[in-house]
Parts: sequence; structure tokens; C-alpha cells
Amino acid sequence: MPVELIPAFLFYCLVGSITPGPANLCSLASALNFGKKQALVQWRGLFTGFTIISLTSVFVAYFIGTAIGEYVKYLSYLGAAYILWLAWHIWQSGDPSEVSAREHCNFFTGLFVNLTDVKIMIYCLTALSAYVLPYRQDFISLLVIGVFLPFTGPIANLVWLFAGVALKKFFSRYRRPINAAMALSLVFCAYSMVIR
Repeated sequence: MPVELIPAFLFYCLVGSITPGPANLCSLASALNFGKKQALVQWRGLFTGFTIISLTSVFVAYFIGTAIGEYVKYLSYLGAAYILWLAWHIWQSGDPSEVSAREHCNFFTGLFVNLTDVKIMIYCLTALSAYVLPYRQDFISLLVIGVFLPFTGPIANLVWLFAGVALKKFFSRYRRPINAAMALSLVFCAYSMVIR
């Protein structure tokens, strides 16, 4: 990637990672419902899932190149369906308990959220196909960006997580409207994925 494109790439990473999506809203909801310690357990799963998706995207971009672009539309529909399921789950969630913390806020739920998050797949494939492939097609160049990307999204997840920790008392008073707002945000994410 040319040096003059680095600011645009970093801005893409900032906007793509900090905007609401399943992983960010999951981090916020986990911190609000189960506290920092349990949410950080789940965050490790989010980080691992993001890393797997990012490195898989490197291989896909290297071996398939820009031909994957025509199939992103179909991934979007699948991802939108998953996001709607997640929105329903957040809408239905009640008061947290110790049992639900272990069941719903753990490493494997974090891993599952990111392994099925089409926003992350599109984010990684777009970063590679828009900022690397037009200038370099070698595996090492793709891998460097693929290794960098997991330090963008999961860092944004931490921002949302710590916002949830800081606002936990306020949010616990207004749990139902907050869950409704997060669920509606996810519905908007799903809508924006399929209406392009």
C-alpha cells in the first residue's frame, strides 16, 4: 500500500471498528449485564474469533483475490439473519444471574459472535481488497495487514466494554429501554447490510 494511503486505511479501520455491530454491542451488553471480569472473558473469545476471520481473509484474498466480491452480497444476507437473531436475544434478555453469566458471557460465545459476524468478514476482506491487492498481491503484504486488523476491532470492543462498565449503574436502572435500543441498533445494522 502506498504511504499516502495509510491515513485513509487507518481512518477506515477506526470507522469500521468503532461503529455499532454485533461484537461491539455484545461487549457493551456483557459489561452492563455481567460486569467487567466476565465481559473480559468473553472479549478474549471476540479477539480470537476476529483473529481467525482476519487470517482466513488473508488466505481468501490471496488465493481468490477480488473474485470474492460478487459473493459478499450472499454473506450479507446470512449475516443480517444472524444479527436479527442476536437483536431478538438482546431484546428478550432479562435480569442477569450468575448462571446466565456463565452460559451467555464466556469465551465461546465471544468466539461464536465473531466467527459468525459478517461485518468483520466484510471489514477484513474490504481492507485487503481495497488497500492491499491493488498495489501488492504477495502473501506477506496481505499477512501484515491481516495480523494488524485484529488490533483494530477488538480494541474497539474494549472501548464499548469499558463504556458499559462505567455506565453500569445508570444502565441497570433502565435495562429494558437500553436493551431495546441495542436491539434496534442491531436491526439497523442488519438492514444496512442488505439494503445497498
